[in-house]
Amino acid sequence: MTSRAAVDGDRRTLHARLTAMDGSGYGAYKRLRDTVWDLGLARLDIARVQADPYAPPSRVEVVVPAEEAGLPQDMLASEPRRRALADHLLRGFAEALGRETFRLDVGGQRVLDRSACRVDAGGVRVRLGVALPARGRRIKGRAAAEHLAETLPAAVADTLRWSSTDRVGARRAADVVEDAGALRDQLGARGLVAFVADGAVLPRSSGVDDRPMAGSQVVAFAAPPELAVQLEAPHAGTVRGMGLPEGVDLIVGGGFHGKSTLLDALADGVWDHVPDDGREQVVTRPRTAAVRAEDGRRICRTDVSAFVGQLPTGDEPSDLSTDDASGSTSQAAAIVESVEAGADVLLIDEDTSATNLMVRDEAMAELVASDREPLIPFVDLVRALHRTHGVSTVLVAGGSGDFFAVADRVVHVDAFVPREVTAAAHAIAARRGGRTTERVVFPAIGERVPDPASVRPGGKAKIGARGTGELRYGRESVDLSALSQLGEQSEVVGIGAALRRLAADGHIDGEATIAQVLDRLDVLLARAGPDGLDDGRHVDFVAPRRLDVAGALNRLRALRIL
Repeated sequence: MTSRAAVDGDRRTLHARLTAMDGSGYGAYKRLRDTVWDLGLARLDIARVQADPYAPPSRVEVVVPAEEAGLPQDMLASEPRRRALADHLLRGFAEALGRETFRLDVGGQRVLDRSACRVDAGGVRVRLGVALPARGRRIKGRAAAEHLAETLPAAVADTLRWSSTDRVGARRAADVVEDAGALRDQLGARGLVAFVADGAVLPRSSGVDDRPMAGSQVVAFAAPPELAVQLEAPHAGTVRGMGLPEGVDLIVGGGFHGKSTLLDALADGVWDHVPDDGREQVVTRPRTAAVRAEDGRRICRTDVSAFVGQLPTGDEPSDLSTDDASGSTSQAAAIVESVEAGADVLLIDEDTSATNLMVRDEAMAELVASDREPLIPFVDLVRALHRTHGVSTVLVAGGSGDFFAVADRVVHVDAFVPREVTAAAHAIAARRGGRTTERVVFPAIGERVPDPASVRPGGKAKIGARGTGELRYGRESVDLSALSQLGEQSEVVGIGAALRRLAADGHIDGEATIAQVLDRLDVLLARAGPDGLDDGRHVDFVAPRRLDVAGALNRLRALRIL
């Protein structure tokens, strides 16, 4: 599993070599580059050495072969169990090492497919950063020897072998992830877009802490009887909760009562979670997209004619390009692009939407004549979108009742307690009169073909990220702040790795549509996981979702559509 077959020495030799470097100029560390060391239970591959003490940490790979790891076959039997085991081992390894010298991509509450740790029949592979120690610009050789030849092997022995890891915790983590996958897999057959288990804890500790909220103020989720369903999980057994059916689901309620918290949990339900996260049995369909308005984004040859009629500028809505989209135009494009990429569920919050795209009330229609308003509001298209393309919508609304008439179901969240109020909402809509502007058909979604040259990263083809809101892709910085389902920087790096691989390997060939390119990505990730995107640079990243890759592709300012 290492990149080199030859071994340059054992642990004692490594210790002696590092100790001998003590006091040397920092550049002497470069002698360690591309060396492999036998640590006893594992091999250490020093893949990249930092140029100076202030540069990003050096990159190393630790490989524990199968005979030393001793992983039981049942923990390797399925992708969810392997992923959960890798996550469990990585967290334990990181805790044993500490974070002062070692950098591991452990992540937060999600159990993701990471390049940082892989497990299979060949054993365990962990990639991490090591800040090689210095005093000024002089090597602290004794400290380096302690870190690499003592602390690292001890942590391997204590955490990366089945005989020494927390086996109960590992099996529980695998069971939780496998259960979540089983619940998610049942949604389509049951005609559901999402499921929220009874007892789930949806609120998070804070805006910067994704752990579950604790304390007496927390209200555990309880499904309203009208929407209660039971799903089966291989380990948890029968799980009762709220099932949101396909179609148009409206979530209403007063401010601060939990409706956006519920929508956030649904957005996060495309991912699996660690045990005791509170949301580990909240699942949504994998191709669920959260969309919002995004002033100033670029749009490249997107057909937004479903939402936009004749523009006073003379631009053609069926082939619209702009470097500075308005809120309404950007949200219309995001909806169309999501469907083009394969989304079958849209999550929309009134708070982050362009009001004039969502609704148009009678008073405004009376003042501004319909022939002077090019926008067709989403309220008139949402049922047609489901009827024509099979795309469901879950919408949070707190200030407008216009969606009452078109909602298949209405859930009122009151102090974090959901109630089914569809009949009452429909009665209110009936008293106000039916909608006469609702569209019967949502137009066909155009099939765009990206130009390969426009997707190749410029410069040295480097990729990186700044938090979850910015992808650095070659010479370009791509604003991903509107892709709200991204929760970790490593996910953003994974998106960049996917775009680079798709462009470099000819998957974007000037003939394949965006949907076909994404299909190729799915095949690649299903076959090899993050390794399918690895370019040998030892960068930490997560295997991305196709919808997030599409979101980044559509926001590339260099993108050209043929």
